[in-house]
Amino acid sequence: MNVISTEIPDVLIIEPRVFGDERGFFFESFNEKVFLDKADNSVRFVQDNHSRSCRNVLRGLHYQIQQPQGKLVRAVVGTIYDVAVDIRRSSPTFGMWVGYELSAENKRQLWVPAGFAHGFLVLSDVAEVLYKTTDYYAPQYERCIVWNDPDLAIAWPTDEPPILSTKDQAGSLLTAAEVFA
Repeated sequence: MNVISTEIPDVLIIEPRVFGDERGFFFESFNEKVFLDKADNSVRFVQDNHSRSCRNVLRGLHYQIQQPQGKLVRAVVGTIYDVAVDIRRSSPTFGMWVGYELSAENKRQLWVPAGFAHGFLVLSDVAEVLYKTTDYYAPQYERCIVWNDPDLAIAWPTDEPPILSTKDQAGSLLTAAEVFA
């Protein structure tokens, strides 16, 4: 596995070594030892999630203000644009975001630590996304920052308005959002 740093040091891209031939391919999608050598060595995954969405669906920007979740995200069908926003007020990268294309083809994963808002936009006809989390889903603590916050100015790769849930349409601006210390 190749672990690549991003513009926000705590967010990592993980690229597996893929072994392929005429029969198909094999790769190690997770190796705890390699992951913990590069990420916070106290990380423990407790839940796996699987979502399926159609083209132009945007999910996010989500986080849990209590029981914060670190997420290891990958697309197993299709392609997404995956975004992490640092919402740790004491961080030197507070309010910064990074975005990367994750696809079934490139097999990349994005490590989004606790303390970040997370979202993705589906670029293919359909995408299935798997992600491991470091804490359990707690809807009472879930918060959402609006996808098009002008202060964040996320460069979502779409020319048309995305398809949003009612919850995501009602997201807060970062300036009004409950964030981490």
